[in-house]
Amino acid sequence: MSEHHHHDHGTEQVSDTVLLWTTLVNIGLSVFEFIAGAIAGSVALMADALHNTNDAAALLIAYIARKVSRKGADKKFTFGYRRAELIGAMIQLTALVLVGLYLIYEATKRFFSPEPLEAGWIMAAAGVALFVDVVTAWLLWSMSKGSMNLKAAFLHNLTDAGASVAVLVGGATIYFWDWDWVDPILTLLIAGYILYMSIGMLRTTCRILMEGAPPDLSMEQVQATMMDVPGVEGIHHLHVWELDEHHQALEAHVVVKRSQADHDHELNIRRALKQRLQERHSIQHCTLELEYPGDPCGSSTNNLIEHE
Repeated sequence: MSEHHHHDHGTEQVSDTVLLWTTLVNIGLSVFEFIAGAIAGSVALMADALHNTNDAAALLIAYIARKVSRKGADKKFTFGYRRAELIGAMIQLTALVLVGLYLIYEATKRFFSPEPLEAGWIMAAAGVALFVDVVTAWLLWSMSKGSMNLKAAFLHNLTDAGASVAVLVGGATIYFWDWDWVDPILTLLIAGYILYMSIGMLRTTCRILMEGAPPDLSMEQVQATMMDVPGVEGIHHLHVWELDEHHQALEAHVVVKRSQADHDHELNIRRALKQRLQERHSIQHCTLELEYPGDPCGSSTNNLIEHE
């Protein structure tokens, strides 16, 4: 089976230049919101600024990881650099969890030690932030469907847009009704959402980096698919994992009948196995070792997984 696959990952639809400019704009927004938050005395606005700072860092990591991930395989990294984007996502999401925990700490402090707020500054800064967040999310949307790294950056901006709306509404309640308690409550809601989204994506990223089996794939069904191929008597040392979000790999020891021992039959069995695994389970990369009954490595013929 050819190893040249064509996948439209969606990551080329927005240029690197746009991604870089988006990063710079978000850095500028973060500086503006920090200043406005300090003037207004709003922890919710500071929370939004901190989140935006993390977004700017996330976009910068996404930009770097995206360029690195395009490098082809070499002698040091024989599978290529695809997982650079996953490492980028891991850095982003870990930082975002820390941001969420810090915001909870700050909001809790404000309940016990409230500070005077400038609602006009809060609304103005939140309005500017909302505009930038929406434009950034729109630019990243086409890329987010093909990359965990860019999806993390896209979700960062979506959560920022939601946070900016909340801060804008909160500023209005403070301006019209003097409800200062709204500010720390909004901060807690923003922090809770950040943690909820980040931890879910961290689990997915960790699973791929730990070479876990794809969540929608049944090892028993994979084994059954392989056992259906004529001439196959058993499967063992079966491992399936994700190279990245788009490429799955499999290795296995396949026990074949002695009557299939000539080279042509072995080749046909190998081709049939790879074709069926590609068609039924979207497994693109297969490493198969053929054995015969009675071989030292082929004695435990029907064990799904063996620990070596």
